[in-house]
Amino acid sequence: MQEWLTMSASALGRGIETGEIDPVALAQTYLDAARAHPMSKRIYARLTPERALSEAKAAAMRAKTGQRLSPLDGVPVSWKDLFDTAGIATEAGSALLKDRVPTQDAEVLKVASAMGTVCIGKTHMSELAFSGLGYNPITETSPCVHDPDAVSGGSSSGAAASIAHNIAPLAIGSDTGGSVRLPAVWNDLVGLKTTSGRVSLKGVVPLVKSFDTVGPLARTVEDAAQALAALEGTKPADLSGATLEGCHFAVLNTLALDDLEDQPRAAFESAVQRLRAAGAEITMIEAPEIVEAISFAGPLFPGEAYGQWRDVIDANPDVMFAQVLGRFRAGADFSAPDYVAAWEKLHELREVWNARIAGFDAVLMPTCAILPPKIADLEADEALYVERNLKALRNTRIGNLMGACALTLPTGLPSCGIMLVARPFEEERLLRIGAASEAALA
Repeated sequence: MQEWLTMSASALGRGIETGEIDPVALAQTYLDAARAHPMSKRIYARLTPERALSEAKAAAMRAKTGQRLSPLDGVPVSWKDLFDTAGIATEAGSALLKDRVPTQDAEVLKVASAMGTVCIGKTHMSELAFSGLGYNPITETSPCVHDPDAVSGGSSSGAAASIAHNIAPLAIGSDTGGSVRLPAVWNDLVGLKTTSGRVSLKGVVPLVKSFDTVGPLARTVEDAAQALAALEGTKPADLSGATLEGCHFAVLNTLALDDLEDQPRAAFESAVQRLRAAGAEITMIEAPEIVEAISFAGPLFPGEAYGQWRDVIDANPDVMFAQVLGRFRAGADFSAPDYVAAWEKLHELREVWNARIAGFDAVLMPTCAILPPKIADLEADEALYVERNLKALRNTRIGNLMGACALTLPTGLPSCGIMLVARPFEEERLLRIGAASEAALA
């Protein structure tokens, strides 16, 4: 049973299908591993053993009678602690929401449960999802798989750590500016940022609803494809026969390659070479609209976030992490006309961007320009926290600002990834390309 802890979610599903894996034993194995893991309290906000075993028993009955609901029926999944869970606390990493217990599941959790997935627990996160680093002195700071003294990336920090530390085979997170992809890259995982508006946000604790998205963190592209289907109640993308032959990728030279640390640069260059060797055509492009778009992150992200949370925050600001509180309150610096004008201009820039990349299968860039910082360094230096957070989010935010879908893949160098960015609502095609790229990078 210990081998189950390192298998892909899809492989576990196939084991259930053939009768080799019992869903109840599988759920119990993961629950036991989570309880015993020395980092468990830094990864899981809470386990949900009663729910998990109940759902696993139902999955076992379906498996025995040939009535499985999906390829992931009976597979355990961890959920970021901003997805509402009926009767189970959902606090979004903040003392502002301490002891908040929803009466019903988030819509995506309802759908995924109806597809047979097993909820085994809720994972720690950056406070109210407003940080790319994953440092949270209010609740817990989840560990990077390569260094327990470094952050795991945010805001879906525990989601990534649960897979990387082998105490969940699959995790669901959210991405507003990079919050699925950053923890995925720093823990050598696959992370899918879905298009805004594609996956339901009903029952998801909001940050910036205009940019919030739901997406999976996984061990493989196949797992990510299966997870997206489970979240939507649909069939997964067909990855069979995926190839890079005839693919045309653009490498974004504007901003995305600036000031890279040595390891992310080397990993990206090596990954691009391997994709080219597998048959992909690679073209370098400039996109000046990206620089202007990034400048609008100020009014758009904090402006909406503070509008969403102002009354709650101002009623009890002292319970918040000062850096996150500051990011929210920065939203008060922008006027309503600034906000509206920024959105109008961003829509124009998205049109320019989508036209520019129309002839490419995906745009390539390093997922993150830096490696995960040490927790102690972030604790000791407020200016460093701000600088590292902005630098970590720089490349991933390009996808959010452009309204794109995006996929990060491991490169083989620890905590270094390559990101594939595609036009809105092209997730299925992106996943096929991702599967072929994953094989080339293996």
